[in-house]
Amino acid sequence: MRAEKIFAGKTLAILSGGGDTPAINSSIEAVRNRASMLGFKVYGILRGWKGLLGDGDVVDLTNIAYNGIYGGTGLLSSRTNPFPSKKNPEDRSQQILRNIERYKIDVLVTIGGDDTNGAAKKMYEKYGIPVIGFPKTIDNDLRTRTIHHYQGKQYETVLCPGFPSGAMAIKKLTSKLHTTNESHQRIMVLEVMGRDAGWLTGTAVFGGAQVALVPEVEMTKERKDFFFEHVKEQYMRSPKHSLIIAVSEGVRWWNEEKQSLEMVYASPDLDEYGHPRFGGISGVIASEISKKLGIEARGQISGYIPRSGKCYEYDRRLTSTLADKVVDLLLREDYGKMPVMRDIVPYSELEEFHTDAIDMGNNRPVCRFLDQHHRCALSYGVYPRIPHCNSTGIR
Repeated sequence: MRAEKIFAGKTLAILSGGGDTPAINSSIEAVRNRASMLGFKVYGILRGWKGLLGDGDVVDLTNIAYNGIYGGTGLLSSRTNPFPSKKNPEDRSQQILRNIERYKIDVLVTIGGDDTNGAAKKMYEKYGIPVIGFPKTIDNDLRTRTIHHYQGKQYETVLCPGFPSGAMAIKKLTSKLHTTNESHQRIMVLEVMGRDAGWLTGTAVFGGAQVALVPEVEMTKERKDFFFEHVKEQYMRSPKHSLIIAVSEGVRWWNEEKQSLEMVYASPDLDEYGHPRFGGISGVIASEISKKLGIEARGQISGYIPRSGKCYEYDRRLTSTLADKVVDLLLREDYGKMPVMRDIVPYSELEEFHTDAIDMGNNRPVCRFLDQHHRCALSYGVYPRIPHCNSTGIR
């Protein structure tokens, strides 16, 4: 039997939800191409779960050209939660079911993080909808259970599409900031996306940041005291009296007035998954540095830069390899799963042989990799250079 006839007459639909990354279009293209070869008609659902509400908002992707190098998502995105939440108590899952039946969708592929894929897993468990999750996160904050082999030892790490391209953007941005910082002999605090994980922030080190603060380590009063001493020492030892500090937006920072740990929010509003919008920690830290150390410091927010721009080559290979695993899941009708890289290999080529499938949803990571390598530095919240990260395609 020819491969393209296996699923003839069946329909596979793809949606993307949550924050965008440079690798979503690449993921859509890779999954669409493989599903088409298997005989599926392929639909694209617009604006994530929102495209399955009401009368639905669906396009046919089967035979149209699709640019997987262009960043973001051509299917658009939203943070719509079909299940009840504090922001929207209505259960809209029945609307999802009606549209899945209306458009005769046999399999649903959801490209997203823990929220989007968690909702998909719930649809699978509660209603038996055949779903396959596809990992997507700029923060690299899904626990993919990926093993990194380094110097004869094994470490559990994380590797998600979108992160390598975002990491490259942060590296380049950090590199560019040195000239203006050196011109004024300043300390610059660069704020980087990262609600719960500091992987993206850590990549600023490859652009020359001397210090990085990550959410995995709370900046308590004792750690803050050490931090200020360390910053002053690093600044004074710098030949150009210039220092760049990278900080994750989700860092818990000790508030002297309230005598408590706090996160800094740009807005008190929550999305449908209960998440606030972060922003402003860089300005808080820069202000305290200026007051305590008497050194000019400025905050700089990287904002949406890591989400923006083209999909880099490593992400292209990564999405292609994970899409190969989607084929395996389709052939075995193994639903409720998400393809992941089982191993990070020391060469550029990625193969389906190195993939695995794990349950969708509830895949928040642990900080084992950083803790095992940098226990002493992490105890003070300082994230030093990690050469192992080259295996994710960062150059």
